Amino acid sequence: MVAPLYTTDSGLLFHAGKILVITIGLPARGKTHISRALERYLRWMGVKTNVVSLGDYRRKTLGGAQKLPSDYFNLGEKSPETIELRKKVSAGCEKLIWNFFKHGQVVIYDANNGTKAARHALAEKFSKEGIHVIMLESMCDNKEIIEANIRSVKISSPDYRGWNPDEAVKDYYRRIEDHEKYYEPVEETTWPYIRILNVGEKIMVNLLALKNLKGYLQSRIVFFLMNIHNRYRTIYFARSGQSLIEHSYKADSDLSPAGWEYAEKLKEFVLERRAKSLEQRGLNPQDRRLVIWTSTRRRSHHTAWPFLQAAQASLTASASTTPTSATTPIPSITPIPSMTPVYEEPSSPIKPPAPLNVKVIEKQQMSEINPGIWDGLTPDSARKYYPQDWERFVKDPYSFRAPRAESYHDLSVRLEPVLIELEREQEDLLIIGHASVIRCLLAYLIGLPASEIPAIEIARGDLLEVVPASYGVHSQAFHFWDGPGRHGDGNSHHSGKDENNFYENYAEDTKGKRKVAAQEPEASISALEAA
Repeated sequence: MVAPLYTTDSGLLFHAGKILVITIGLPARGKTHISRALERYLRWMGVKTNVVSLGDYRRKTLGGAQKLPSDYFNLGEKSPETIELRKKVSAGCEKLIWNFFKHGQVVIYDANNGTKAARHALAEKFSKEGIHVIMLESMCDNKEIIEANIRSVKISSPDYRGWNPDEAVKDYYRRIEDHEKYYEPVEETTWPYIRILNVGEKIMVNLLALKNLKGYLQSRIVFFLMNIHNRYRTIYFARSGQSLIEHSYKADSDLSPAGWEYAEKLKEFVLERRAKSLEQRGLNPQDRRLVIWTSTRRRSHHTAWPFLQAAQASLTASASTTPTSATTPIPSITPIPSMTPVYEEPSSPIKPPAPLNVKVIEKQQMSEINPGIWDGLTPDSARKYYPQDWERFVKDPYSFRAPRAESYHDLSVRLEPVLIELEREQEDLLIIGHASVIRCLLAYLIGLPASEIPAIEIARGDLLEVVPASYGVHSQAFHFWDGPGRHGDGNSHHSGKDENNFYENYAEDTKGKRKVAAQEPEASISALEAA
């Protein structure tokens, strides 16, 4: 199981040793995306991990490309000034790695490392000090992925500030062509290596790597890398609708009338918001499937029913308007008063609307947190009947486990397989879940520490939108519902703060309180980046 289960006071797993992951590959091959994703996963496990990016360090110390000698990015003959600058940047990155290893466990060195001699010399330095070295090569022959990487990440860097986007792309391709002349794929077997093709399309692990993988942590690294990709997608989160019995974990009750109304409103808003986002990127919403995950609890998977009904309705409409022949349209009859009806040929064949492509999957692991003997109790009742447990709970809401209950730590462990599936899923994803589950998944994607998970407020009536990117995620929240079950609207009838279900919804009196600010649907969109 993986979660912050193995966290120690120092953040180190002493039995696993220290690990240096050296990335290798031509520019714009997804190395940064892979590095940041692996960093996020290892930190979620409780392992102190850091990405040292040569490009970021160079820009921080020397500035953008405009301030560099013209031959800086050429791998052939260079001026003495350029040689010194490149040595300075490399030495600075190595120093950062050494400094992090004084208190951390895993460093991912994000750089091209395209020549055998350079990466061999680097690996030798750290291997002699007892640090495990893993070579991670990212190769890509998919031109669409390469150009998408250039346009989404590279030309937005300070190196191309003020450039025309198309000119910046051409210049970066020239940089790639120069690197291709000197690039040497990984063939040496001194250290274990992993080769990833097209950012997750295919992965190869050499036999020596399988033999030399030392222990649990290195195995988890390989396992995680086998499940990632960088296809553009959006992940949405929404709470399930209000149920007939909100305050009981044991009662698997159906949606209330307000819950069904909420589910319909959620369907309308998600489809509208998703279509708008995809069209802004030049993508057709009809060409992409929307995958919906729910728990097996009724209020969760019933909230997804309107999506299935809409998909069935669109399929029926599409079938009813499909012409019998693609080339011979069905003639239409236009009645004219006092005249014999005439046949009128349409100018073009009728194009049926594309059906809504939706897939709903129920996941048992996504059930809400189990409150144990606190099920149905108010905070005052729990404080009165279990004073010692209550005191421990308030001090550490993440790790505390009520009798016969789950802690948020237990829930994080239970959700680990879901996290791997979350990384593997390539379609747009809507997660209709319980507040406790959404807290854990959202904290993983954004990179929040475990102690803050119970403090994240997830309001019913807000749609959370997360778009994974190379340097983190872009997250937004949209408000779309104010009916019964809405969290904290100040009305006792409409309040979502169920006093009898506080263990699931507890987000007060905890350190590091987090709340995702919601936007009205018509409000302007401003992307927030969380590293």
